Amino acid sequence: MDHGTFLWNELVTPDQEKCGVFYCELLGWTRREVDSGPFGIYTIFQQKGRDIAGMMNPTNEYSRSRPPCWNAYIAVQDVDACASRVKDLGGKIIEPPSDIPGVGRVCMLADPTGAVVLLMEPVEHRTHDPGGVQND
Repeated sequence: MDHGTFLWNELVTPDQEKCGVFYCELLGWTRREVDSGPFGIYTIFQQKGRDIAGMMNPTNEYSRSRPPCWNAYIAVQDVDACASRVKDLGGKIIEPPSDIPGVGRVCMLADPTGAVVLLMEPVEHRTHDPGGVQND
């Protein structure tokens, strides 16, 4: 995935069942659930057998304080380097970079206007391992 490319969309909602039925019925998607350990159940939406989006319960104070919403993820080559520039560019780090095993390194930020987005350094692009997590 190229640096700066949107790569994933994810619905954060306290009612995965209701939203899952809604989007599957509305758009013809299917879904499968995976156990995300301490984060609970993570739902993968699929279209024609291809993973197209995710859905999860709110997992931190910030996400629990907001209404349900769709989040977008942007691919970056080095999430830690990007995160280190956010404040100087007028943005705010909401969740600092952290590892999602088997997926990549992610951080949540707000731009200078308050719009929220997530940056992700996918596993296949990891050049270093700041969190000590084994990467394939």
